[in-house]
Amino acid sequence: MATKIRLQRHGRKGYAFYSIVIADARAPRDGKFTEKIGTYNPNTNPATVDLKFERALYWLENGAQPTDTVRNILSREGVLLMKHLNGGVRKGAFDEAAAQAKFEAWKQEKAAKANQAADKKAADKKAAASARLEAEKKVNEKIAEKVAEKKAAAAAAKAEAEAAAAAAAAEAEAPAEAEATAKA
Repeated sequence: MATKIRLQRHGRKGYAFYSIVIADARAPRDGKFTEKIGTYNPNTNPATVDLKFERALYWLENGAQPTDTVRNILSREGVLLMKHLNGGVRKGAFDEAAAQAKFEAWKQEKAAKANQAADKKAADKKAAASARLEAEKKVNEKIAEKVAEKKAAAAAAKAEAEAAAAAAAAEAEAPAEAEATAKA
């Protein structure tokens, strides 16, 4: 029996998530399977993988062939690396403790890279937000300047109108006073 490790689709249209299963190569995609070893949800960011590490390693070492996508998932989770290290232990290249130490070092390096990427993403987001805020402040300052100019122009026009009205009133009073003094 040719055994495959592959994805079995679940979920609604446009929102798929997958079970990682061990199945006969002749079985249909969503059909009969031997064992479910995990789930894969590509809808989250980053994609969520829940995997039974020991069972995946067992099936790989017993000849199950992963599909391309499952091979990538197993590689990211470290199952393929552990299979490689176990092969080195069987050949006598190093002992089990050294293999486990190499695997732990790889996991720590991977976690550090993930944290660094998350920190960089957060810093980029913060920088973009501050840049947007600065741009908005500049726009608001220009708007405030235009509003101040309009208010100053309106105040000047009002003062000019009041001065003209006062001058007209003074002129109107001046002839009236001249007439009053002339009559007197």
